[in-house]
Amino acid sequence: MAHAGLLFELMVLFIGLPAAYRLAPVRIPALPVLWLAAGYACWQLARDPGFDRGQLWNPAPLGSQFASILAIFVVVAALQWAGVHWLAPKLEWSLARRHTRVWAMVILLYPVLSVYPQALLYRAFFMHRYAVLFPATPQGGLMLVVASATVFGGMHIVFRNPLAVVLTFLGGLLFAWRYQHTGSLFVSSVEHALYGCWLFTVGLGQYFYHGVWPKPQ
Repeated sequence: MAHAGLLFELMVLFIGLPAAYRLAPVRIPALPVLWLAAGYACWQLARDPGFDRGQLWNPAPLGSQFASILAIFVVVAALQWAGVHWLAPKLEWSLARRHTRVWAMVILLYPVLSVYPQALLYRAFFMHRYAVLFPATPQGGLMLVVASATVFGGMHIVFRNPLAVVLTFLGGLLFAWRYQHTGSLFVSSVEHALYGCWLFTVGLGQYFYHGVWPKPQ
């Protein structure tokens, strides 16, 4: 596909679709929209002979990356907990303590139903499909990581709060870099799931969900 066509596709999928969802007068469940977009991404990758399909899983690098993933997570998780504890104590552990079954269901299903489709769309697809729009240099690779994180964070405008956008942009930088560094969507998804499950556990889940959510008491 020519560069103009790729730019148009990028604008529609990663800017137009989230904006249309955000501005729609009627709210619809977000996950089916994500699944449809991820399905399109999967179809395009499956028919692209230049894409290494092994990257869609490839758990082998997890062992060598585990210490790095855990070290960064411990620091970030501690900072997030401190923020919730001091700035929003009513939210602290609210879902896990007051609605344990809902929390357990989120922890079990979120990595499969949300994390991997997002990883497929915003990392595997985006970083392969649009790599030709960036210079084939280390600087271009860094620009691609930032672009992936930008559209990933921007997608979270659907949750109608700036915290979701900021946190997911920062997380998106890490997840996109991890995918680029390892060539493993599995490793990147494990890291993504770790942070997402922590957000729901520590009490920030309501900023990343706009359905019927139990309110802290």
